[in-house]
Amino acid sequence: MFIPSHSEESAMSRSMLALLPAVLLAACAATPPTGSAPTAAGQCNADAAQKHLGHAASAAMVEAARKDAGADSVRTLKPGQMVTMEYLAGRLNLYLDDAGKIERIGCG
Repeated sequence: MFIPSHSEESAMSRSMLALLPAVLLAACAATPPTGSAPTAAGQCNADAAQKHLGHAASAAMVEAARKDAGADSVRTLKPGQMVTMEYLAGRLNLYLDDAGKIERIGCG
């Protein structure tokens, strides 16, 4: 049976401590859920909804733009409105002007 000396024990402790940040960072790494592969469904295509530019953002127009873009969800963004910055590939963003008309269309 091997019994490490005090100096060998200290060296082992130092090397273990040196590895600790790498182990902690690896534990935080995002991993995709198992069994799910990305599909084309729910992917937003803003180009397909560009025909809605300049139109009033009525409920029917917003839904039509969402369907045209193939998006899962849609949000309307008014000038100066606070918004979350997370990117959702299946979300259509309709940017409105002061009159409530669609002035820009994007995904995310």
